[in-house]
Amino acid sequence: MCASVVRPRDRRRGDPPCEADRLSSKATPATKALERAKVPVKTHAYAHDRRHESYGLEAAEALGLDPATVFKTLVADVDGGLTVAIVPVELQLDLKALAQAVDAKKAQLADVKQAERTTGYVAGGISPLGQKKALPTVLDASALEHPAIHVSGGRRGLEIELAPADLRRLTNATIAPIAR
Repeated sequence: MCASVVRPRDRRRGDPPCEADRLSSKATPATKALERAKVPVKTHAYAHDRRHESYGLEAAEALGLDPATVFKTLVADVDGGLTVAIVPVELQLDLKALAQAVDAKKAQLADVKQAERTTGYVAGGISPLGQKKALPTVLDASALEHPAIHVSGGRRGLEIELAPADLRRLTNATIAPIAR
């Protein structure tokens, strides 16, 4: 598995090409947003298996990552407006905690088609970065326990590894305990 911290054009002559180099030709809005922000990240690609029941757990297994560091991006309807919730793949979103984190009364998962239309991504590949419409975002507090976490890179089979502080800054996320 190859990780990219620098752009392919900055690699030294003679370095072997890696998966991350090939990803540059398949850039997503998320990877473009990170490049514009000049945030050092690593990308990890894997072959997506359509039969797997959980996109996030599939990523952790395929990449050999600790599931506690792999986060899923969910879109919720909170008092009639959409909000992004980022929680570890091995846990579930606590909808009451999410509502409380944004000073709302009620939260429920958003309709998948609405989430896809609003973010510009397909389910299983929704990234918290580079969305068509910037949505209020809440990052589970457990993210801060790790030096780096993994989130969707904007398509199934692509994960982005970055510091939780960078994710928080780029999404203007609120930090709250929203997973159970």
